[in-house]
Amino acid sequence: MLDPSSSEEESDEILEEESGKEALGSAAPGARLSPSRTSEGSAGGAGLGGAGAAAGAGGGGGAGAAGGAAGGLQPGSRAGGGRPSSPSPSVVSEKEKEELERLQKEEEERKKRLQLYVFVMRCIAYPFNAKQPTDMARRQQKISKQQLQTVKDRFQAFLNGETQIVADEAFMNAVQSYYEVFLKSDRVARMVQSGGCSANDSREVFKKHIEKRVRSLPEIDGLSKETVLSSWMAKFDAIYRGEEDPRKQQARMTASAASELILSKEQLYEMFQNILGIKKFEHQLLYNACQLDNPDEQAAQIRRELDGRLQMADQIARERKFPKFVSKEMENMYIEELKSSVNLLMANLESMPVSKGGEFKLQKLKRSHNASIIDMGEESENQLSKSDVVLSFSLEVVIMEVQGLKSLAPNRIVYCTMEVEGGEKLQTDQAEASKPTWGTQGDFSTTHALPAVKVKLFTESTGVLALEDKELGRVILHPTPNSPKQSEWHKMTVSKNCPDQDLKIKLAVRMDKPQNMKHSGYLWAIGKNVWKRWKKRFFVLVQVSQYTFAMCSYREKKAEPQELLQLDGYTVDYTDPQPGLEGGRAFFNAVKEGDTVIFASDDEQDRILWVQAMYRATGQSHKPVPPTQVQKLNAKGGNVPQLDAPISQFSGLKDADRAQKHGMDEFISSNPCNFDHASLFEMVQRLTLDHRLNDSYSCLGWFSPGQVFVLDEYCARNGVRGCHRHLCYLRDLLERAENGAMIDPTLLHYSFAFCASHVHGNRPDGIGTVTVEEKERFEEIKERLRVLLENQITHFRYCFPFGRPEGALKATLSLLERVLMKDIVTPVPQEEVKTVIRKCLEQAALVNYSRLSEYAKIEENQKDAENVGRLITPAKKLEDTIRLAELVIEVLQQNEEHHAEPHVDKGEAFAWWSDLMVEHAETFLSLFAVDMDAALEVQPPDTWDSFPLFQLLNDFLRTDYNLCNGKFHKHLQDLFAPLVVRYVDLMESSIAQSIHRGFERESWEPVKSLTSNLPNVNLPNVNLPKVPNLPVPNIPLGIPQMPTFSAPSWMAAIYDADNGSGTSEDLFWKLDALQTFIRDLHWPEEEFGKHLEQRLKLMASDMIESCVKRTRIAFEVKLQKTSRSTDFRVPQSICTMFNVMVDAKAQSTKLCSMEMGQEHQYHSKIDELIEETVKEMITLLVAKFVTILEGVLAKLSRYDEGTLFSSFLSFTVKAASKYVDVPKPGMDVADAYVTFVRHSQDVLRDKVNEEMYIERLFDQWYNSSMNVICTWLTDRMDLQLHIYQLKTLIRMVKKTYRDFRLQGVLDSTLNSKTYETIRNRLTVEEATASVSEGGGLQGISMKDSDEEDEEDD
Repeated sequence: MLDPSSSEEESDEILEEESGKEALGSAAPGARLSPSRTSEGSAGGAGLGGAGAAAGAGGGGGAGAAGGAAGGLQPGSRAGGGRPSSPSPSVVSEKEKEELERLQKEEEERKKRLQLYVFVMRCIAYPFNAKQPTDMARRQQKISKQQLQTVKDRFQAFLNGETQIVADEAFMNAVQSYYEVFLKSDRVARMVQSGGCSANDSREVFKKHIEKRVRSLPEIDGLSKETVLSSWMAKFDAIYRGEEDPRKQQARMTASAASELILSKEQLYEMFQNILGIKKFEHQLLYNACQLDNPDEQAAQIRRELDGRLQMADQIARERKFPKFVSKEMENMYIEELKSSVNLLMANLESMPVSKGGEFKLQKLKRSHNASIIDMGEESENQLSKSDVVLSFSLEVVIMEVQGLKSLAPNRIVYCTMEVEGGEKLQTDQAEASKPTWGTQGDFSTTHALPAVKVKLFTESTGVLALEDKELGRVILHPTPNSPKQSEWHKMTVSKNCPDQDLKIKLAVRMDKPQNMKHSGYLWAIGKNVWKRWKKRFFVLVQVSQYTFAMCSYREKKAEPQELLQLDGYTVDYTDPQPGLEGGRAFFNAVKEGDTVIFASDDEQDRILWVQAMYRATGQSHKPVPPTQVQKLNAKGGNVPQLDAPISQFSGLKDADRAQKHGMDEFISSNPCNFDHASLFEMVQRLTLDHRLNDSYSCLGWFSPGQVFVLDEYCARNGVRGCHRHLCYLRDLLERAENGAMIDPTLLHYSFAFCASHVHGNRPDGIGTVTVEEKERFEEIKERLRVLLENQITHFRYCFPFGRPEGALKATLSLLERVLMKDIVTPVPQEEVKTVIRKCLEQAALVNYSRLSEYAKIEENQKDAENVGRLITPAKKLEDTIRLAELVIEVLQQNEEHHAEPHVDKGEAFAWWSDLMVEHAETFLSLFAVDMDAALEVQPPDTWDSFPLFQLLNDFLRTDYNLCNGKFHKHLQDLFAPLVVRYVDLMESSIAQSIHRGFERESWEPVKSLTSNLPNVNLPNVNLPKVPNLPVPNIPLGIPQMPTFSAPSWMAAIYDADNGSGTSEDLFWKLDALQTFIRDLHWPEEEFGKHLEQRLKLMASDMIESCVKRTRIAFEVKLQKTSRSTDFRVPQSICTMFNVMVDAKAQSTKLCSMEMGQEHQYHSKIDELIEETVKEMITLLVAKFVTILEGVLAKLSRYDEGTLFSSFLSFTVKAASKYVDVPKPGMDVADAYVTFVRHSQDVLRDKVNEEMYIERLFDQWYNSSMNVICTWLTDRMDLQLHIYQLKTLIRMVKKTYRDFRLQGVLDSTLNSKTYETIRNRLTVEEATASVSEGGGLQGISMKDSDEEDEEDD
């Protein structure tokens, strides 16, 4: 094996050594043919690569060479003549045969690829039909498995808090969801494996994923949703990128993007070396031997190829060897198509500039491009005239210095002038005679092929009368483009009387060759019609256009050629010296029917250059071989002397020798017209596609611009039919797609549309012939494509995961519609397309649900690996069904988000797609319904654990416009409606009996006192869909499995009314929980939903009514059992009963009111009951207070004037007061009453939660108290109050007035007429007592005083 990095000379030596060793090691002499013999055999066996060579792709001697090479490559164990060690020679020979066949196939494949690479190289070197497209969509870098794992690790690290990226909870949740749903999805892993996943896909999916989340976030002043989105995307990019330097990544991406767009020739060569498996040294040999860097040689090669294709078209027409067409009339059309395609290529070539990159514009010939080529040997009336040949030369004249100025004084001024004959004159700067150097350059342009350049040396005249400067010398040069470019010394011509006769000037003349001048030089020539005398002339080979060349002879100082020969139809070749022609050493001629022109040069190398240049110009198929090279080939290894040893140093021949020595000559010299380019192109396109799918881009089957360019050029240059190209492309793409690669359906559509228009005779380029093979292959591919598309639609979740590639599903539908068309014009009926897709989506539902079920089972097994083998309980089955329902909803949401959009961009074209997707969703749900029904059937009766399943499904379905009240949704309602009714029935019975039992055992202790010793109770999660487990005592009815628990201890933390009784709070919580649960079911059927709501409101009304009545009864009973003296204290239970009324009123607003027309029906009824009950309770309580007051007044009645007790009491007190301090009589009674009032007021104010009720109670209490006192005083109108009665009443009235005022009783109520009557009576009584008793009142007075206030306090 040769090292591709070694030099060409080293490669040659190594190959020679290897060939020598293999020749010695071979069993028979000649078993290994040398490459030169191989190429000779090729040329001899099939001419210049004839039809036989085309069949073998390597020439007539190719198979023999391959066999010989294979024989020479066998192990050397048999070379020594020893017997083989194997006991069974037949087996060994069989193995040798197989090995021989394998090596032979490898050699044939290698030759085929080398030949193909030669054709590809020529397309790259000199393209004249195609160029690299710049409007192709940029392909993104694809993600590999390792990169996907790296990205997963980076996101996991972020979620674990191991990065420095700051993020809020909302972003964390979004990333968590993206990680679980997208990155960990097996569909993404499959997309990565198919080569269709790019970093941009990941980014777009995340962007789509967060848009809905961000839109649903609450508005924040000064922070727009777009700002949040851009911030989240920036954080996503930071997570995705990880620790990589973004600048390096950007630089790398920029370089790769540039290579993706436009490639240089060197990059294209390297790419196709990799595609075809060509070694670097093989490329170098072929490149140099084919002269790919010489545009003239490449243009000549194209002209020869096109001429060969025209001749082949004529041969097909003569021999009637046509491909099999679908119609006989297409045979003549086929020849016309062949010729018109070649004519188009000729026109393209004609429009090319003569040399790429040259500024020179060719003068176009005013004649048909094609007639002159097709009728090569015929005289055309549009002959080339001398005026058509225009040359323009640029000259540079550089004057360096002059030597030999001895007669001039050192300070004399000298200068030079320069001019081209017929042009302007230029002058150098002035210099002193002692140092005559300049280095001045003059630029000229001329149309003379042999211009005359005059340079003169002058000195300034010192004479006063001198009119001109004195000329010292001159030199006249006749440069040609072949003249030396470096500066040289020239002897100047001086006048006879000049003292300096030995003047020399150093100057350089550079004459540039124009673009259309291909060669020039002096030749001897003679012909019949031109150059009729054997004479040496200056010739120029001029290219007038791509197809027109002329040999022109020029004289000095002439712009037009003296004579010219148009080379159309001539054949140039080497020839032997002609007798009788003196002059010239190396001969060659140009031959045409009826004309021969003989040329001779003075040098062998010059002859080779002339023949090569004229060979390119004539476009002939025969390639002239120099006689010296023929002798080298024939005398390989001999001692035959060569004519010209220096010729081997000539680069073109040296490259040809190298190529010949390495066996490349057969590939270079083969005639492209004799190859089956259809099969060759099929091979290169397939290999290019393999290379493209394995590069670093997510190409989806699209070629890169450079690949498209080379393939386009190959097809045009070698006549590959467009339909064949696209059929092969479709077949290759289908194979990859069927094997799991992701192929863009738009690309399939392009190629299919081209083939369809061709087969159905509607090609835009006018190609009308259709072969039977093309039609059959098209029908086969059409069927394969239909099957593939239907399969992709069936597996749309897996072929286009998360809607990627973008627009692929839409393009697939469009392509399927096109494939179903019977011809190119008639559109397929929409119903037919819908039927096909409906069938696919029905299958898709089964596929998706089957995979989802398998995934759920796998997930479940991973969680419960220890429970494998145990019986599945109904609860476990229900739990699995709920998990499966979550996955079903996730799938449907993804379908809606990623796969339900084709109709948006397509207008009405796929408006029915959403309908079919709805049908697909219903089919998908119907499959789930089977498993759901099975799970619900095994649930025990009267269990409510299945309600979360209903809520989960219903919450999704009711918000989906298409699925709401659909088939599955109605089935779900029918399934759960009886369960809901049964649940409500049982709850109603349970609540009713809990009220009955609760009030029987009610202690009327406030709930707050029950829970005050649990300050750190954690609030449980009360979010639905948890079903409230309401308590059911032992009911005589046989109700199974009803959950039982008492009112929760955290109830007080939920409600503001925290002093109600346990039974009432339990009741209100149950009613609220039940209504909340039923409301959160969001029953979709409006009528049944209203029925449930109405029933629950009525139930709440009845239950609250029962609660209120039971509380009223308990209130009255409680009051009857309490004390009637001033020792009475308002018990906590009385306040709790008031609070129950407060809660009942508050809860009735929420629990008993309907939202529709009957809004206040139940609410007003229960409100009236509560108000009436509260009034009664206040009345009862006030009556209790009045009774206590009456008891106090009854005690005071014993002091009435005129009673025995009064007289006795007064005497006793007077007598006792003489000896001891007697307490103030009556003050204990007053203080006890005041204490009772104040305590009762404080308890009621503190414990009862409704201020309005307190105010009403206090107003009624105050008025009743004043009325009782007033009545008592009125009854004693005629009596004077006892001093003790007076003092007690004054204290009671004043304290009562003051306390009720402090409790907020209004002045209008306080200062009623009753109070004024009492005040006036007590004031009069006080005045009377103060006169009669003196200081007997002891400071007690009806007048307000600060001392009294302080005393009270």
